[in-house]
Amino acid sequence: MMGGPWLFDIALGVLLVVLAIASIHARNLYAGVVMFISFGLVAALTWTYLGAPDLALAEAAISAGLTGVLLFAALARIGNTGSTPFTPRRLPALLCLAVAGLLMVTLWPLARNPSVLPGMAMANLPRTGVDNPVTGVLLNFRAWDTLLELAVLLVALLGSRGLRPTPEEEPVPWPLLTAWSRLLVPLLTLFGGYLLWRGGNWPGGAFQAGAMLAAGAVLLRLNGLLPEVAWRNPVVRGLTIAGLALFATIAALTAWLGDGWLNYPPGTDNALMMLIEIIATLSIATVLTLLVAGNKTELEP
Repeated sequence: MMGGPWLFDIALGVLLVVLAIASIHARNLYAGVVMFISFGLVAALTWTYLGAPDLALAEAAISAGLTGVLLFAALARIGNTGSTPFTPRRLPALLCLAVAGLLMVTLWPLARNPSVLPGMAMANLPRTGVDNPVTGVLLNFRAWDTLLELAVLLVALLGSRGLRPTPEEEPVPWPLLTAWSRLLVPLLTLFGGYLLWRGGNWPGGAFQAGAMLAAGAVLLRLNGLLPEVAWRNPVVRGLTIAGLALFATIAALTAWLGDGWLNYPPGTDNALMMLIEIIATLSIATVLTLLVAGNKTELEP
């Protein structure tokens, strides 16, 4: 009876490793993109199996979904280069094996000895003003991580704007997809709002809600039902930096008026974290939409 779960764990782990290697060393770019999307879907399944549906949703929406669209769009621009023989190099392979061995040596004691961190997080969770430990950790105990994630997302957008894509005519939308998008987008919007609302007490939060809103915006944009999302629009520019700017402002105010950087004053944790979540959701949705379906013609010199 004990063999079933262990066999599934091993099969899932092996499948993740195989898909990761296949996506890097595929013989053509199309196969590599397909393997990368498959890796994202299996990773989402893994997070679900581990009891983290919020991370699974973010993985499926951002890694397999929006990133997959970006990769296929890039592939359509440059074309498939055809088959390229796999030529393994010893030094990168040895480095990967060394890092894997180091991780195993580091993590093995953690598997044998129970960690004290979950107990400490749960014991101090009432001080955060939320009931969900994931939200408490991301926006209170380790708020700097979330602040830097917003910064990385904004830097990725600014970096993409340095590219000079070749202007091309947009394809004619598929009528069936256009009809379905009118039904799916309101549902995605409602679901995104629900994820944002429940993030304080159950799995959910800004990244998951922002990914849902961005998916709806991209779907409308690809079907010609949404006007151009352009960087020159001051509202768009404001939303892209709003999440990071608000987070940094609260960090500075808590350092000046409180007990330190991002140490929220007692009794304000829930209100401040909810404010950050709402603005970050809009900022994440705007950045992801610009990355995938932003106006490319305005980048032309």
